[in-house]
Amino acid sequence: MVKLSVIVPFYNVQQYAPDTLRSLQSNAREDFEFILVDDCSRDGTPEILARAERELPGAVVVRHEQNGGLATARNTGIDRARGQYVTFLDGDDWLAPGYYPRLLAAIEELGCDFLRTDHVQCTARARSVHRVPVGRRNTVLSPREAILPADRSTSVDYAYAWAGIYHRRLLDKGLLRFTDGLRTAEDRPWIWKLHREAESFAVVNLLGVFYRRGVASSLTQIGDVRQLDFIRAFDQVIAETAADREADVLLPKAVRTYCAIISHHLGSIERFEPAVAKKLKSLSAAALRRMPQDVLDQALDSMDLQRSTRLRRLRRRPAPTGAAA
Repeated sequence: MVKLSVIVPFYNVQQYAPDTLRSLQSNAREDFEFILVDDCSRDGTPEILARAERELPGAVVVRHEQNGGLATARNTGIDRARGQYVTFLDGDDWLAPGYYPRLLAAIEELGCDFLRTDHVQCTARARSVHRVPVGRRNTVLSPREAILPADRSTSVDYAYAWAGIYHRRLLDKGLLRFTDGLRTAEDRPWIWKLHREAESFAVVNLLGVFYRRGVASSLTQIGDVRQLDFIRAFDQVIAETAADREADVLLPKAVRTYCAIISHHLGSIERFEPAVAKKLKSLSAAALRRMPQDVLDQALDSMDLQRSTRLRRLRRRPAPTGAAA
């Protein structure tokens, strides 16, 4: 029986893929499988993965004929996963030796639906530890109760899919799938759904994922139209949370987070191509008008003056007819 399925999408990462694969080698076990999804790479990545399929125990390579983005690539891996537990890694990140066996042992000991972990962010030669914003560690908690409060960073703001491990029962319930086609912010609807609908989770003090920031090909570094998918992602968060049985309690957090992300992008608008910057403003203005207006008023009142002023100004901006995310 396969104990753990590790889903790793790759797209044009020939510079980093060897490090990723070496770290998987140092985490291999006979009951682990590594599902390596090549999202139609156009560089040397396919040849690197073909070699890994021969040399890495448990490796299976799945190739896309068309590039579908990270969310779709992860779903391809989910469809192939046979493990009792599932986890994720991105094709330009890496792991500490023996991390996955320790991660698996932790979730088996706690017996919860999913586990979240801290990670190490790597920007050039700099290293910094980023922690799950949950104070209680090694204790089974309610995911729903960890969504709030609205005005503080909480577990749903720590959206990294690869910073954790997930029991197969979540896959069987449809809670691990991502929204196909989202090019950025794909983790946001996913983490919110997980916290609304799973029954139990825990956070453990286990460091082992090294997240590479500042990669030139990463969408976080590219100011093109794909970045605007965050609007579709957060529209989904708002719509699904509005349909929740506790919408009145949870919506203030969802709306405030959406506002904070819009403000963040507007605050660094110079990194976008001119046409994309213009579209960012119009789509964001339309997004503000789609939000529950009473909840939006409360969110803006609770934010600092700089962000609230920026968003109020944008809110008054007329949107082009037919504008959509």
